[in-house]
Amino acid sequence: MLKISTRGQYALLIMTDLAEAEEGCFIPLKMLSHRRNLSVKYLEQILIQLGKAGLVTGSRGTNGGYRLSRPANDYTAGEILRAMEGELSPRGTTENNHLESEGNDFFWKEFEININNFVDSITLDELAQKNKSFVGYDYCI
Repeated sequence: MLKISTRGQYALLIMTDLAEAEEGCFIPLKMLSHRRNLSVKYLEQILIQLGKAGLVTGSRGTNGGYRLSRPANDYTAGEILRAMEGELSPRGTTENNHLESEGNDFFWKEFEININNFVDSITLDELAQKNKSFVGYDYCI
């Protein structure tokens, strides 16, 4: 079953936060942590994994923090999610699975293709632009 973990969801949010920052600027870990109300330790684990995948660059020191490794329009949501989740597939392993049939196999393969095409069609820059255009909820009392 395809389920994106909270780590995957937060990775996408944090990458969007980094995309919204001025290009080349390092954003301090504490600022990212405060913005999303996450513990520094938990966020650091996510950023380390994103760093190992080459998606972010970290810097230590007074002006340190994290930034994107390349321009936001060079990332896809799929690439970020795969860095955290592995392959995005709606079904588990099919070895010794008695539910296999030609029709079912076709369905699941097409489903997987559509999921991956969708997440690969959305760029990080698009997500950041949508966030910038959102002005908040309008409440009337």
